[in-house]
Amino acid sequence: MKWEECKQGYENYLKLEKSLSQNSIAAYINDINKLEDFFNNNFKGVNPDKVVLKQLKSFVEWLNDRGVSPRTQARTISGIKSFYKYLLIEEKITSDPTALLESPKIGRKLPDILSMEEIDTLINAIDLKKSEGQRNKAMLETLYSCGLRVSELVNLKITNLFFEQGFIKIEGKADKERLVPVSGRAIEEINKYLSNYRKNLRVNKDSENILFLNRRGRKLSRVMIFTIIKNLAAKVKLDKKISPHTFRHSFATHLINGGADLRAVQEMLGHESILTTEIYTHLDRDYLKSTIHQFHPRS
Repeated sequence: MKWEECKQGYENYLKLEKSLSQNSIAAYINDINKLEDFFNNNFKGVNPDKVVLKQLKSFVEWLNDRGVSPRTQARTISGIKSFYKYLLIEEKITSDPTALLESPKIGRKLPDILSMEEIDTLINAIDLKKSEGQRNKAMLETLYSCGLRVSELVNLKITNLFFEQGFIKIEGKADKERLVPVSGRAIEEINKYLSNYRKNLRVNKDSENILFLNRRGRKLSRVMIFTIIKNLAAKVKLDKKISPHTFRHSFATHLINGGADLRAVQEMLGHESILTTEIYTHLDRDYLKSTIHQFHPRS
């Protein structure tokens, strides 16, 4: 049973049975590619069904020797465990060699967040004289107002905007839909973008229902969103390492520290487990509350 055959079957399993996104599938397959490369270099000829625990422990030691962080090691091991769970389900193996494979102990990492002033500084640094300026302002207001993942932002559809009701519909992980309240300020900036920028674009047929587009009338890439935020942070000399996800973290933290119900925040973020949402309750409340009015500054 060759590696390629197993990986192909595993990829189909993740896509069809687990309904994972392409980004998640790519991450899982990348973990198995690392494992395959390690075996090709150290245990040549050993196929997935012949792997044993001792060899897997050598793989973890190899990751550690290369300076891979404990958190990344844990994520990689999780991917490998998922792969062998699939092989067991498909009866390609009779016992799971990862059953006793331990992940490194990692602390619970608190996400970086932005204060209200820092968010305003970033948004105000957008050059509205540039043609894409209003688009960028609308995107950042939407990221922060709704706590979206970057993939949810770039895939946001015009037909999923329900501004009269004050909601937008989000198609999240594993195609799960949720309704998220949208602030008046975000609605205002999106409407400006629609009337002043998007209507003048020659929109690609495949992107007609996508809200945020590049100058060629196509859907923006995730990388482009990262680049826009990185450039703004450099422009205002913000001494923090931030990404689109930082706006999501800030959204959740500001809500919870302002007194919002944890279950409500879980629903808005689209977290399957409330344990994922609970991480935001461990942040410095005194520091955050100085920047918060009621539940959310954009309310």
